[in-house]
Amino acid sequence: MTDLALPTAHSRRRATLIGSIAVLLWATLALFTASTGAVPPFQLMATTFAIAFAFAALKWLADFARKGPAAFTFLRQPWPVWALGIGGLFLYHLFYFVALDHAPAVEASLIAYLWPLLIVLFSALLPGERLYWQHVAGAIIGMAGAALLILARDAGDAAGLAGSALGYGAALACAFTWSIYSVLSRRFGTAPTELVGAFCGVTALLGFLCHLLTETTIWPADQWQWLAIIALGLGPVGAAFFVWDYGVKKGDIKALGAISYASPLISTLLLIATGKASATMAVLLGCLAIVGGAVLAARDLYMKR
Repeated sequence: MTDLALPTAHSRRRATLIGSIAVLLWATLALFTASTGAVPPFQLMATTFAIAFAFAALKWLADFARKGPAAFTFLRQPWPVWALGIGGLFLYHLFYFVALDHAPAVEASLIAYLWPLLIVLFSALLPGERLYWQHVAGAIIGMAGAALLILARDAGDAAGLAGSALGYGAALACAFTWSIYSVLSRRFGTAPTELVGAFCGVTALLGFLCHLLTETTIWPADQWQWLAIIALGLGPVGAAFFVWDYGVKKGDIKALGAISYASPLISTLLLIATGKASATMAVLLGCLAIVGGAVLAARDLYMKR
């Protein structure tokens, strides 16, 4: 593996752009999930992560055909690497499902989506990273824009469920889980991104166990719901985690944190384009805030020093 430090500003920008692909993929999560019908959350989690693992395994088999057993040496990692990867992927989704079960979706989403701001703040603890005012200001502006979008899009959901301490606590645990996972991934920067495929496989197994213990199996009703599940496994629950891992390890993690607020922006625009949401003044203001915050926080990427 390459060294943790990036040799050039160009490669740092490239890694940040690659990491940003995850934000684009996560923006499709709401649209694809809404198209999966009545499939229970843990069953959906197990199925989509299994799809992601299957495609990673295909690459491993191709590498094995060329290199033999040496193709699997990347699996030899210290236990903290495995604990971080599996814990980050599985616990985030576990906490999110608990939050949605015990708190209104709008409030749970607002709390859970504190993770980009936390990434920006926690990145100051990393070796070689410095936190400036524009990083914090950009992340806060982006958070305000995301709040506007979530409130405008999901206002109707708040009336159906009374929130509990468990729901709000789980949503907050979501935010801390993903931000800690992302920042600590930088600390284990020599661990190859290929490991994400193994993390997906274990997460699929854990999701399947949770499904057996808590849910009744409901299979997709038609081919369109199956296609939505496959799309989830290939995109927002598959490739997104690989490019995110590469981005937070090799790119500008502070910029990635702020850019992540573009996910609810693009998600909202997709829902508007497909007739599942309406364009309002709140949506426009939220979009402007997210774009402005991201531009401010990522100014190191395009400003010459």
